[in-house]
Amino acid sequence: MTISTPYWIDTHDQDLTFPDVSLALTEPDGLLAIGGDLSPKRLLTAYSNGIFPWYNAEEPILWWSPNPRSVLFPHQLKISRSLRKTRAKTTCTITIDAAFNEVINACGATRKDQPGTWITPDMYSAYCKMHELGYAHSVECWFENQLVGGLYGIAIGQVFFGESMFSRKTDSSKLAFAHLVDKLKEWDFKLIDCQVKTAHLTSLGAENLPREQFINLLHQWCSTLPHPTAWSTSTLEIGQ
Repeated sequence: MTISTPYWIDTHDQDLTFPDVSLALTEPDGLLAIGGDLSPKRLLTAYSNGIFPWYNAEEPILWWSPNPRSVLFPHQLKISRSLRKTRAKTTCTITIDAAFNEVINACGATRKDQPGTWITPDMYSAYCKMHELGYAHSVECWFENQLVGGLYGIAIGQVFFGESMFSRKTDSSKLAFAHLVDKLKEWDFKLIDCQVKTAHLTSLGAENLPREQFINLLHQWCSTLPHPTAWSTSTLEIGQ
């Protein structure tokens, strides 16, 4: 059973609870709640329960929990033959948490196929704050000392919640993502949340899970700490 209208969160309400994700609307798929704020506590509560914010500048905050959920189990990453060739031939450097603000700015830049950006000033500030607190992380791809690709997301326990990626050079975001997955496996991460299915992520091994199964995995792995070395400084030279 679904509700006909999404749940409204009072901006001044300090109660951080969300309605059960089973009450999310089926049309538009996964819309669960409207309003509230982007405080670190609310964001952590949302992500650990399979909910994320996504909205345009002229809209109130919209909270989503789509069904099914696109995920990638780190050990199931697919590296295509063309990407292997790119890794072998391309001279670039991959870093972690070296330029978080630059990455989120690049992800929020208006693109040719989009009239605007969902990374509003409030979203930018909120995720930069999450980065300062150690929850939001970025992966950067550099070519000739220029940032050419990358991604960012939220890490809770043994789960990484991917938010956005960008490329200014062919396969640069894929190179960053592949390096991230290698590190997540090393750090005992169990799951990467890709939110919704895309051809780009499917090509890398992402699959759809029923929302209920996804939530059960979150409850198991968000409360389990990763390896102590997680998010330590990491730099990889490719094609050297």
